[in-house]
Amino acid sequence: MGERLLLIEDDPQLGAQISGCLERAGFEPTWWTVGRPLPPSEASTYRLVILDLMLPGTYGLDILRELREGSSDVPVLVLSARNDTADKVRALKLGADDYMTKPFWPEELVERVRARLRRPMLQRQSLVEAGSLQVDLDSREVRVLGKPVELTRVEFDLLAALARRRGASVTRQWLAEHVLDPEREGTERTLDVHVSRLRRKLGPGKHIETVWGIGYRLGEGEDP
Repeated sequence: MGERLLLIEDDPQLGAQISGCLERAGFEPTWWTVGRPLPPSEASTYRLVILDLMLPGTYGLDILRELREGSSDVPVLVLSARNDTADKVRALKLGADDYMTKPFWPEELVERVRARLRRPMLQRQSLVEAGSLQVDLDSREVRVLGKPVELTRVEFDLLAALARRRGASVTRQWLAEHVLDPEREGTERTLDVHVSRLRRKLGPGKHIETVWGIGYRLGEGEDP
């Protein structure tokens, strides 16, 4: 059996085309033609969600928002006719992993799905490696070029949050809300200070990349 994907697309012709394309590529798609809430427990039965935005029933971005607020990390690829930059940024800020606009080539969609699925397989491992950086999520140990790096609790949680979604952009708002103590230091400005300190401790190389207008992501430690 192929990997299970959830397709949420109300256009019957396009939905059938996408579903058939995914099946021929070896996936096992489930197709919803209306929008409705997707509880994290149900989302966890899928490896990836392909999400249209303008749906009958629950709006696509509301599905995405509730999914992330429920702490689901299932990858979400937004597939929409809305091609405004503001829509793309909003979707990425809400936690989308990718955004494709219609019309599109089915071959590109399949390859984007495959690219997204390769990353979560690495993230589920305890040890995340990105270039010279190693992050052990279970033992909370960090090494660069094999040498241990001492981090504070907040610094490690920040790095771990990025490592668990390796390659994906994580918004400053999400990081501030989920990593920092909201009663003491829960602002995005404070988050930036912790990122700056973390970068210095990790040393040269772009281990933490800035995604302008959105937030941060784990890099491969390439030269800045």
